Amino acid sequence: MRNIRVLIVDDSELIRQMLTQVLSAAPDIEVVGVAEHPYEAREKIKQLNPDVMTLDVEMPKMDGISFLKNLMRLRPMPVVMISTLTAKGAPVTLDALEIGAVDYVTKPQGDAWQNLDDYAQLIQDKVRNAALANLDALERVKRYHAAPPEAPRSDRFKSGAVICIGSSTGGTEAIREVLSSMPENCPPILMAQHIPPTFSTTFAARLDRMSGIRVLEAASGLELEPGCAYLAPGDRHLRVRKESGRLVTQLDESEKVSGHRPSVDVLFDSVCEQVGKLSVAALLTGMGSDGAAGMKRIFELGGHTVVQDEASSVVWGMPGAAYRLGAAERILPLNQIGRALLEYCRLSG
Repeated sequence: MRNIRVLIVDDSELIRQMLTQVLSAAPDIEVVGVAEHPYEAREKIKQLNPDVMTLDVEMPKMDGISFLKNLMRLRPMPVVMISTLTAKGAPVTLDALEIGAVDYVTKPQGDAWQNLDDYAQLIQDKVRNAALANLDALERVKRYHAAPPEAPRSDRFKSGAVICIGSSTGGTEAIREVLSSMPENCPPILMAQHIPPTFSTTFAARLDRMSGIRVLEAASGLELEPGCAYLAPGDRHLRVRKESGRLVTQLDESEKVSGHRPSVDVLFDSVCEQVGKLSVAALLTGMGSDGAAGMKRIFELGGHTVVQDEASSVVWGMPGAAYRLGAAERILPLNQIGRALLEYCRLSG
């Protein structure tokens, strides 16, 4: 099998050198070219035909977002955005994911420059997954957002039911689609998306603006309420606990689980313990296997579980792991998952 051919696009010579170094260190990745700005990148794409491109957000002559829009219209390809971990960089990066970028990685900051081993592994994995990404799934999600569905009707739901959702690569847009299916009186929703601090704050605010329900970045001690969705903050595990007979959120900075904090497994295990058979879980697109074991425990306890199908997933890692583990009660395309979650929570009769 041939190596993954990568084109690096960044106006910083230091970043270009660093990315070339860390990506070239992987035996299955080949950096075939670098470009300082989008106009140079356009010519390099024609000459080199790369499999994956890394793209800086802020560049001279043409910004990364404008270039990405043109690229996805004329020559769709897997793109990993290289972003700055700032309040300013977060919304622009989320814009890029909405336009069609597969994933993003933040630029090294502070001590990260002293030891690039962890960073190298992260970006190598993101490039590998981008090379395998399902671009057709990304395009379907974009079309869906361009013509959003009618507002869902309200029903009566089981008291005590809780929906929990886990996702990673491709998940920011997938979560947005699922939440668009939720009526204003839906059961409480808890979400763990692999995302860094600052980005989770911006992401929660964006979901709140674009959804018919209230979306919050979780803080410890928030009581779970109907019509509200709670997003785990970056670098914090999200759990639930009972306080005076009511469910409230709890955050902590304990060790990473399945390589992640927030971890979907941590969220699912907590919901399973506190909510039991009234737990309803969904695993959406994402690389790795986080959430599969926790979903299996919910399923074995009598809760309901749904995983996103391979055809609609950008990366069928996490949903596929749950399916292979026997944790999936149903396998559905993304545009049917919200409806299925509500069905499991709906009062009969």
